[in-house]
Amino acid sequence: MGGKIESRHQRILQLVRERGTIRVTELAEELGVSQVTLRRDVAALESVGQLRRVQGSVSWPTAPLSARDARLARAPRVAAPRGLTIGMVVPTGDRYYRLVLQGAREAALATGARLRIAITEYTAERDLPLIDRLLGAGVDGLLLTPSWSADGPTFEECAPFAELPVPVVLVERRVPLGLPGAHLDRICSDHAAGAALGVEHLAALGHERIALLARQSHTMPHLLRGYHAATAAFGLPDLAFTPPISAAVGMDPPDGMESQTNRLLSLVENGEIDAAIVHTDADAINLIRRLQALGLTVPQDIALVSYDDELSEVSDVELSALAPAKRALGRGAVNLLLRRLAEPTARVTRTELEPELVVRDSCGATLRSPRQPSRRK
Repeated sequence: MGGKIESRHQRILQLVRERGTIRVTELAEELGVSQVTLRRDVAALESVGQLRRVQGSVSWPTAPLSARDARLARAPRVAAPRGLTIGMVVPTGDRYYRLVLQGAREAALATGARLRIAITEYTAERDLPLIDRLLGAGVDGLLLTPSWSADGPTFEECAPFAELPVPVVLVERRVPLGLPGAHLDRICSDHAAGAALGVEHLAALGHERIALLARQSHTMPHLLRGYHAATAAFGLPDLAFTPPISAAVGMDPPDGMESQTNRLLSLVENGEIDAAIVHTDADAINLIRRLQALGLTVPQDIALVSYDDELSEVSDVELSALAPAKRALGRGAVNLLLRRLAEPTARVTRTELEPELVVRDSCGATLRSPRQPSRRK
């Protein structure tokens, strides 16, 4: 690997020496590498004085600058009139990330920074091209939510994100120690703590057979971890209904949400489950309607806590919910990046935000009369 990089560095120096000045995009295309890789190479060569970078171009250290490049070279980057520009790459602009983006916009506006957003639609192949585009637009730092595997990134997945040429904060993504990128600042929702909080609340209401119904997502492994820990701590049976994590996020595998929901409904009918945590709100609403079709009611026959808290108002029964701090997540991500830009050598920050439990009708805690006996036969 070292020889390959060294050979590429020599080719970069050769091309720049021949042409005097060349744009980064042209250089990356000629070498057949991504702009991310090229910018990393250029940064390494510049750090030892072999190249000079000016706003999207590289030149030989002794080459004369154009009038425009001379002005850009004299201008401090951070002090430009437009302020800092932050690039943000997220899987979607709606659902879970709608409020994350709103919080990021609020924090950027409050500090005078500009926020440029790119959306991958959960397509991993779009991550790096969109990052390249943002880097080409001159962003000062990046907030990234890569479309990695739901059960955690592999070495190959996270390696390209480990040495980008600008500061990076991971949002709702974690890199295990020992893998490239473990040194990056990150801010995440503590979904495991959220699931444990839900189990604790339902157990305090007297429920002893608490299920978890969760669809495949990057959230699911953390929900499972918190659920398993909490049910074990309370001495409760493990009743997790989740699809395998092997399929791509957003795709329902053969043993997916539908079959897991059917299994759960069968046990509820037989009186073997009296409460459940359901991810997501939409799935909780679907479950309520299917329970009603069976002549069962919420919370009398089964208490529910949904995970997300975005659709309570459209449910037949107002959903008690575990609400991740999405807006605070977006604000915190921007503030983490601004801190890293101001203090490049600061210690790595890893922030976990615990979801809030919002108690409404579906868990039974708000009922004025005592919990009614089940009508199951």
